[in-house]
Amino acid sequence: MYELILILLFALVAYRAFNIDDHEIVDLPHKISDRVGRLWDVVHQGMRDNRLVRAEKALLTILKIDQKNAAAYNRLGILYAKQKEFKDAIDCFEIACSIEPSASSLHNLGLIYYETENYERAVTAFEEAIKLEDDMAARHIALAKALEHMGNDKLMIDHLKKAAEIEPSKESFRLLIQGYRKRGDDEQADILEDKINKMITPTASRPRLRVRRPKRIVA
Repeated sequence: MYELILILLFALVAYRAFNIDDHEIVDLPHKISDRVGRLWDVVHQGMRDNRLVRAEKALLTILKIDQKNAAAYNRLGILYAKQKEFKDAIDCFEIACSIEPSASSLHNLGLIYYETENYERAVTAFEEAIKLEDDMAARHIALAKALEHMGNDKLMIDHLKKAAEIEPSKESFRLLIQGYRKRGDDEQADILEDKINKMITPTASRPRLRVRRPKRIVA
C-alpha cells in the first residue's frame, strides 16, 4: 500500500518539477539562452514520448553549457530514477540540492534513499524538504513511512496527523488508522474509522419525480 503511494508521490513531485520557469535561462547570454531553451524543448518532448536517451543527451548538453543548472540536475535525476539507475539519480539530486536546495529535489532525493532502503538519509531529506514546504500532505506521508522503518512510531503518527490535516481525505485518514493500529492505539483508530464511515455513508436516494407531459391539443 505504502509502496504504491510512494510511486504516486514520486510521479506527483516529478510532474510538479517538470515545468521550467523562464528565470532559469534568462541569466545566460541571449544566443546561449535560446539554445538552452531549445534543448529544454527536446527534454520535455523526450520525457513525454518516453525517449529517455534523447532527453538525457539534451540534459547533459545543457549541463555542459551551464554546469550549475540545478533544474537540469533535478530532471536528470528523475530520468535516471525512471530507469531505476538509483546511484546516478542520487548523485544528480545531491548536486541539485547543493547548488540550489528546493523542496522537490530534496523530496525526490528522499524517495530514492527510501527505495534503496537508506531510511536514515531518507528521513533527513524529507525533513529538509518539509522545512522548505510543509503544506503538502505527500511530503508528510513519505516522511512517516521512512520513520516507520526507523521504528519511530510516535513521530510517524505526528506526520500522518499533519497529512490528514492538510488533506482530510479518506485515504489520508486510512493511513492514519493503520498507523494507530500499528502502534496499538485501537481506541483512536476506532474513533477515526467511525468518522470515515460517517463520511462515506451514502445519502438516501431521492424519489424519482414523474414529469407530466402537456396534453396534446388536436386542432
